[in-house]
Amino acid sequence: MTLNMKRLLLVCLTVVMVTQGLFAGNPDRAGQAGASELLVNPWSRSLGWNNVNYSNIRGIEAMRVNVAGLAFLDKTGVAFSRTEYLVGSGINVNALGFGQNLGDGTLGLSVMTVGYGDIEITTTNQPEGGLGTFSPQFVNIGIAYAHSFADFIHGGVVVRIVSEGIPDARATGVAIDAGLQYNTGNDTYPDKFKFGVSLRNVGTPMSFSGDGLKFRADVIAGTYQNTVSQLSQAFELPSQLNIGASYDMYVQYKHRITVAGSFTSNAFYRDQIGLGLEYGLKVKGREMFLLRGGYRYEEGFLNAEVLNGNAFTGWAGGFTVMIPFSSDEEVPRMALDYAYRTTNPSFQGSHTVGVTLDF
Repeated sequence: MTLNMKRLLLVCLTVVMVTQGLFAGNPDRAGQAGASELLVNPWSRSLGWNNVNYSNIRGIEAMRVNVAGLAFLDKTGVAFSRTEYLVGSGINVNALGFGQNLGDGTLGLSVMTVGYGDIEITTTNQPEGGLGTFSPQFVNIGIAYAHSFADFIHGGVVVRIVSEGIPDARATGVAIDAGLQYNTGNDTYPDKFKFGVSLRNVGTPMSFSGDGLKFRADVIAGTYQNTVSQLSQAFELPSQLNIGASYDMYVQYKHRITVAGSFTSNAFYRDQIGLGLEYGLKVKGREMFLLRGGYRYEEGFLNAEVLNGNAFTGWAGGFTVMIPFSSDEEVPRMALDYAYRTTNPSFQGSHTVGVTLDF
């Protein structure tokens, strides 16, 4: 075993031992964490894998899955995606990402917003509404940095501002993600085997405050009224530890088949395991079409009652079409991505479309 491999194993074991007390995969804690939008991946390419590609994620999307993959950005990248989340619920997720290779590292910026549409305003005196509408505002802004320590070891970190609110109440917090990727292979394909670890959503507790938590109350047996402010219970972030591996197989050089597996330990929900496949077709030496699919399983999925309590049923698929502006590698090229995740009959799935431009 090489010295670098020993160092990698030491780092991974350290991460697992330090975090094992935080990540118990305890379903009894489900619903006790907040900021659940941190578990929503808005990017279509990784969603087509159903988020099992922690080891081989690359580029801007890595800021949401395993930030170490941001280190593979060659120069400048811009990406946008839109998700029709749980069709029929009226929820839309938009994401914008930017990455820049600085030579000795890569800097990234990502913004994700969740739109819930217009919700009718009701009060105890007017429960039927008629007072207008409001729209919750959920925004995540992440600043990331990734670095390649060697040709085969890459790492990164994301600091993310989490903001949730309605017009008269808001909660703000900070979440940190960290990731590591290792790749190895042979002389022909030096990175055909990949291993990745990511620790996500570790940060400060959040609580709501604002005028929405204030009310007028009698003081001293109705002598007079005063404004009273209620304290909101603080909630933790939905932390998780992800471990993944992948292996590339090549057929006549232009055909690639990648198999990937993952394990996710959730601090506030059941643990999950996943398996995914991706096929890549090269045209004139460059991959131009990719087709992928994945499945994530959690304990109880074979139980109808447990499955009916989940919006998603575990399956996902998607594809990517590359659009080069020229055969010249230096010329920008664009990628069009699509992903679909299956849901229980209460909804009609989730659709995600994305565009990535590499300069």
